[in-house]
Amino acid sequence: MKNKSIWSYEICGTTYESLKEDIDVDVLIIGGGMTGINVAYNLLDSGLSVCLVEKNLLGSGVTSRTTGKLTYLQGDIFKIKIYQGLLKTKMYIESQIEAINLAKKIIKKEKIDCDLEKVNSYLVADARFERLRKNQRLLESMGIKTFSTKSLPNENKKEKSFYVKDTYVFHPIKYIQKLAKICFDKGISIYENTKIISMTEDSEGYVCYTENNRIRTKYVVLATHYPYFFKPFWLIFKAYLEKSYIEAFKVDKSYNFSAISIEKPIFSMRYYSKHNLNYQLYLSQVHNLAIKNNDEANFQKLVNEKNTKVEYLWSNKDIMTIDSLPFIGKINNKLLIGTGYNTWGMTNGVLAGKILSDIILERENKYIELFNPRRKSNALVVGRAFLVMGSSLYSYMKTKIKKQKAWYSLNVKFATRKGEKVGIYIDSEKRKHIVFNKCPHMKCSLVFNEVEKTWDCPCHGSRFDIDGKCIEGPSNYDISYKE
Repeated sequence: MKNKSIWSYEICGTTYESLKEDIDVDVLIIGGGMTGINVAYNLLDSGLSVCLVEKNLLGSGVTSRTTGKLTYLQGDIFKIKIYQGLLKTKMYIESQIEAINLAKKIIKKEKIDCDLEKVNSYLVADARFERLRKNQRLLESMGIKTFSTKSLPNENKKEKSFYVKDTYVFHPIKYIQKLAKICFDKGISIYENTKIISMTEDSEGYVCYTENNRIRTKYVVLATHYPYFFKPFWLIFKAYLEKSYIEAFKVDKSYNFSAISIEKPIFSMRYYSKHNLNYQLYLSQVHNLAIKNNDEANFQKLVNEKNTKVEYLWSNKDIMTIDSLPFIGKINNKLLIGTGYNTWGMTNGVLAGKILSDIILERENKYIELFNPRRKSNALVVGRAFLVMGSSLYSYMKTKIKKQKAWYSLNVKFATRKGEKVGIYIDSEKRKHIVFNKCPHMKCSLVFNEVEKTWDCPCHGSRFDIDGKCIEGPSNYDISYKE
């Protein structure tokens, strides 16, 4: 079994050099995932000088751990109506359809071999049949044709469901790699293993600093999943993190559909064929990051659901906004952001690429106000914000009370070295891997994921490899410890 995503094996090593000099550009894109690459692509013919930096390898973040769906049937979409009203809900669905069409157009134009496959998308219910019907009626009111059915094509279970057509699945890393090459060949600067650790604003724009160099830019696009600063956006009061667990296992037959459940426990699935082998990708055990930190138990529950021989096993984290809409647009002046995609980063990453580039180029885009990060919240959303703040506080306090979790094996230990709290993992060859046990972002204590061998922050999702290298933000710093 491989404790990495099925997509990540296409990331074969550094393709682009790291930044080694000071530079001046018009636009700096921070983050080399779905959002960042699509912003770069949409600025190709703008006449602007554009630079994209990625602190690790392109696509190695959240993009590499998705299920790779391009669909507007995104679970219980009706909940958006509760917080946003009917008009904005319909606009959101319309935006997702446009994003799918834009992705198809790019793939066709650039001849990108990313295993794009047209599939039917199913929404499934075990008990919430009325809510299922509300989602169906909502889509039908937009002129979208739906088809009722009593079971998924691969099963004989009697769940109620309906499906829509004109949705897709694809290989997200193949898409990113080809699009990045096109951007690079046409003059966009791309740097891997280049980490932005701070930035300052001046009258001309921003100055962003790596460990050794600086980048002066007019615009900054934050495409980093979770922004690494606390202010001015205050995301911790507007969203929370959700964790999910995914497995890929071999099947005899690949089916031409994807599916997601409307109710908890949520599951999501699709099929993928690789080297003449068929796989089912299955996602489940979804929970708020602040709770259920026993990753090994969560992975085991996932595996037990299907009771198959797992080939690939991994986890993912998504930013869930309180009002159920992404944040895409200006934070202030010339600082832009794309985040909070509520588990649908593939469609919204494509969409953000268009919206953010249109803002920079001062073009009209009908979705700018809908996804405005500075949008006002109604009373219902404000009420939910207090629950999110409570969740964050609970998560922080829990990390401080007891570091040595009951579920850890004897290979995980905590100690004090030279007055510093450290975490220790002893591998199968008896080697000790020692790290500082505080997340540099907001000082939460870390938990160890014994399946994927990572140190994870249960507060805001920073992630570090076995030796403390930061592999996912919002932290910008490593936690490596040297004796």
